[in-house]
Amino acid sequence: MMTIHIESLTFEAIIGLLDFERERPQRVIVDLEASYSYTNKHFIDYAELSERIVQQVQQSRYKLLEEALLSLEKGINASYPQIQTLRLKISKPDILHNCRVALSSEWHYKI
Repeated sequence: MMTIHIESLTFEAIIGLLDFERERPQRVIVDLEASYSYTNKHFIDYAELSERIVQQVQQSRYKLLEEALLSLEKGINASYPQIQTLRLKISKPDILHNCRVALSSEWHYKI
């Protein structure tokens, strides 16, 4: 069993409900941890996975972190069926001046 970690994947995207969040991109941070059975034919290309995450969040312009998290899980699960456990966290570090807001979840798949 291998575990891939993508930590502090930072980019700008439109995500949120507030008027100013819909008008201009804000900094978003995604953390991912995925466990999978490794074989030479079934490895996970972390650069490709990182780019998929960025593209999906930027193109989708989610209103809720919950929507973004569930949509990312669905896309990752479909693209990487060898993943057995997936943990995702999405943070909006600049939305409140005194804290970092984040949402996370974990999924377990039967293979």
